[in-house]
Amino acid sequence: MSRKGILIVVSGFSGSGKGTLMKELLSRYPDAYALSVSATTRAPREGEQHGREYFFISKDEFEKMIAKGELIEYAKYVENYYGTPREYVEKKLEEGKDVILEIEIQGALKVKKAFPDTLLLFVTPPSAAELKERLVGRGTETMDVIRSRMDRACEEAEGMDSYDYLIVNDDLVTCVKEMHEIIQGEHHRSFRNKAFMKEIKEDLERLKGLKGED
Repeated sequence: MSRKGILIVVSGFSGSGKGTLMKELLSRYPDAYALSVSATTRAPREGEQHGREYFFISKDEFEKMIAKGELIEYAKYVENYYGTPREYVEKKLEEGKDVILEIEIQGALKVKKAFPDTLLLFVTPPSAAELKERLVGRGTETMDVIRSRMDRACEEAEGMDSYDYLIVNDDLVTCVKEMHEIIQGEHHRSFRNKAFMKEIKEDLERLKGLKGED
């Protein structure tokens, strides 16, 4: 039976390690997953490549994509648009890849509304104290920025129960294994196998009618 991919949205607090987790998951299981590439109107930073980190497009092109319904979700941050191109995602799903979108809660809920079969995963450290420790440990941000990230985490925590699974990122290796097992287990959910169930029911009815035959 040919297997269609699952659309997966991964969200999490800043400092939860979701970016590292995604890289490790893709590096360990490259044939199973594809990380969705977002489109943006911001200029490429040094070392970034079109089609790898982002699809870099003009504001005009982006707004045309919005008008044509070519984005699964989009948002505007600091005068720049960011969004998920529908065509790329659908192509990868048809190829049988599980497609991962790494986006914030608001975008995640928009995707779930548009694609009800989406699997929502939320990544969190084992405790709030650990989250603060990781943010401080980065050594790249001021205490004001850290405080604003902790405030944001309080807001984001309100949406955690909208997710299908909570991924506690304590040990990276264990966490990657758990995430992979959750996603692979999802492929066996009955609602994801309607075509197969229909086929087997029809075959059973047909074979039931062949009485006395080998």
